[in-house]
Amino acid sequence: MQKNYAEKVTKYLIENHLTISFMESCTSGLLASMFTDTEGASSVFSGSLVTYSNDIKIKFGVDPLVIDKYGVYSSMCAEEMAKCVKKTFMTDIAIGITGTTGNVDPN
Repeated sequence: MQKNYAEKVTKYLIENHLTISFMESCTSGLLASMFTDTEGASSVFSGSLVTYSNDIKIKFGVDPLVIDKYGVYSSMCAEEMAKCVKKTFMTDIAIGITGTTGNVDPN
């Protein structure tokens, strides 16, 4: 995501009094960093969780059965992550990001 796009989204959220949060895995907090670079982001950005390991995803509420059945890189896992971060930060919008950047995961 380009910084300009993050600024536009952040400004939209400010104008519409909406809050957002993220649970990021493969992006390691990059999306949260991009959003917080925009002036006024603190009024809409509640926080973010970087949950790189499966254990931490589970600790924050991701159902381990979803990871076992569909895999940690699945859209189902991303949806679980979004639900968990929405509950944690009580935001209007929550996004779960998972995937692989091509690195080999030994687990």
